[in-house]
Amino acid sequence: MFRKWIPTVCFALFGSIADVGAQALPAPTRGELLYSTHCIACHDTQIHWRDKKLVTDWKSLQKEVRRWQELAGLGWSNEEIAQVAQYLNQRLYHLTPD
Repeated sequence: MFRKWIPTVCFALFGSIADVGAQALPAPTRGELLYSTHCIACHDTQIHWRDKKLVTDWKSLQKEVRRWQELAGLGWSNEEIAQVAQYLNQRLYHLTPD
């Protein structure tokens, strides 16, 4: 009789633990998806930390995102440029947006 309950008890204990872990990961933002899809191949995190980096404030971050997407011919909208800049700022730069 006890054997009938083993799968139910296991699911109750371990199934709910798996659900908690799955919920802990936030969905990627549009900016993260754009950067991961189009930029990460050439721009790994080391490019953002180099000594001669061009990004020094929020305006220059947006300028560099705009410049690189134009060079790559991506045709991003102003909103997409802002989303990628926000993603990079949250992840790497921690600048104060204007």
